[in-house]
Amino acid sequence: MGPIPSISALRAFESAARHLSFQQAADELNVTPGAVSRQIQTLEAALATPLFQRHHKRVELTRAGLEYLAEVRTPLARIVAATARLQGHTAGGILSICAYPTFAIRWFIPRWGRFYDRHPDIEVRLTTSLTPVDFARDDYDLAIQVLGDGDSLPGIDSHRIVGVDTFPVCTPAMAKRLKTPADLAQVTLLHGDPRPRDWARWLEAAGIDDPAVVDPEPGLRFESLNLAIQAAIEGLGVAIGIEALVRDDLEQGRLVRPFPTTRRSRRSMHLVYPHARADSPKITAFRDWLLSEAAD
Repeated sequence: MGPIPSISALRAFESAARHLSFQQAADELNVTPGAVSRQIQTLEAALATPLFQRHHKRVELTRAGLEYLAEVRTPLARIVAATARLQGHTAGGILSICAYPTFAIRWFIPRWGRFYDRHPDIEVRLTTSLTPVDFARDDYDLAIQVLGDGDSLPGIDSHRIVGVDTFPVCTPAMAKRLKTPADLAQVTLLHGDPRPRDWARWLEAAGIDDPAVVDPEPGLRFESLNLAIQAAIEGLGVAIGIEALVRDDLEQGRLVRPFPTTRRSRRSMHLVYPHARADSPKITAFRDWLLSEAAD
């Protein structure tokens, strides 16, 4: 067996490569940015290969860095998991989650791989439902559901993940037909059945509460908000989107906001689980990861 770089150097490299930031890697590893930089320089010297290109206030991986990251990430995660198991602090096992369907599809699943990269020993089993979980009856470790901000449930810990900020969304082509909210009377409104009052509430926030101007009821109806949003992407009409769930579509130009008005709900997406399980390593691992993702 040939020489193996130090674990400290490998951890510094993996963290800096994941964040593309020496500062964020330092924060994660609880060391200084200088210490991270020195560890990576030591690793690059041992490999006789530059792993990062340094720019002013940013770094990026070289081709060799990308290839090396792909090779060392999983073994490092397995070393961490194996060590935790032997120390009796493992977060491993099956984690059963029930989530609001559109949140699961449009927010959680795109990020799921990052959780697995960090905790490969935790097997997530995801179920979607619009019905709030009853932990005394349902066999779930935790749930992601809509809960009133400031509300509390007996025996349940809750953590706010993302707000429910709503506004119309449509294709860029359709947006050209919409100069004012009153122009919505000339297009097809798209409705998600789980949120039947979204159009009426947003129109009221936009100053239109007269159905003679814009009737919030007609249009195409879909069994989920996700289908309504997809219909908007396909150009079938205008849907009400939740900002956190359509952010990627807006950033990539599939959807646009034709009007600036946003309606903020008093209810948000929350992570909930029984207080009695709050110290469970797998729940703690998922909670900390999820809140970190939501803060980005």
